Amino acid sequence: MELSQILGGLTNQFSEAGIESARADAEILVAHILGMTRGELGVKAITGLELSPSDVERIKYVADQRAERVPLQHLTGVAHFRNLELFVGPGVFVPRPETEGVAQVAIDALKAQVARVAAGETVIGVDLATGSGAIALALATEVPAAKVYAVELSEDALPWTRKNFAKYANGLPNAPEVHQGDLADAFADLNGQVNVLISNPPYIPNDMVPIYPEVVLHDPKLALYGGTDGLDLVRKVSQSGLRLVRPGGTIVVEHADIQSPAVIELLLADGWKNVQPHLDFNQRPRCVSATR
Repeated sequence: MELSQILGGLTNQFSEAGIESARADAEILVAHILGMTRGELGVKAITGLELSPSDVERIKYVADQRAERVPLQHLTGVAHFRNLELFVGPGVFVPRPETEGVAQVAIDALKAQVARVAAGETVIGVDLATGSGAIALALATEVPAAKVYAVELSEDALPWTRKNFAKYANGLPNAPEVHQGDLADAFADLNGQVNVLISNPPYIPNDMVPIYPEVVLHDPKLALYGGTDGLDLVRKVSQSGLRLVRPGGTIVVEHADIQSPAVIELLLADGWKNVQPHLDFNQRPRCVSATR
């Protein structure tokens, strides 16, 4: 069977399964199985590459799982986030493209802190509820002058987190550290010393059902739900920030698009200053920043 026929068949199969990015998923999945880049795959499809029966069987086996809404990243074993290629799988939250902009807010704040401190002074970034380590490792690799710490509670997520930290820690002047623990009392030894604190905490209200089957069936519940109004963990992040962040330091908190006014009000009530909302690439409210 020709590669172009396989891609066309998978695109139809995924579309019928309700997958919005059907063609892209088909290309990514087949490229992964054949050990090619998507660019190489496109060339081979145009030139009429004939696939072996064993390759066709392997592709169809994995494609059937994707059609059942197993996350694409679980099938390929990786998720891309900014300049990172992260290991992911069952038990860890798959980082979302919208969070890349949230990380940018913290990266900009961290770079500004590095630029203004005295020579020899360590600038510290903290990521609470780090999951796969996406945000923390983006900070560490893009602001290598800073020292980044991260905390994750889930025993299921931590093997993935540690694997990703091990992949990217080598070669950095300040190796990032990940610890297991609760974000409410993490890093007591850093009280009053943190320059930038960021978190993408669970923020879905308990009685809300996510739209996408991949989320409902495969994302860990611990990483999704945040109490009756979805803000229980946001409140804890704010309180931890008051304890950890030094005067003039920054907090950045991700939230659902409809939660921006509530998060702004929450941070103002806790005494944070310069509270600012930020939009994602879809022009929807995605995070709030503030200063201590």
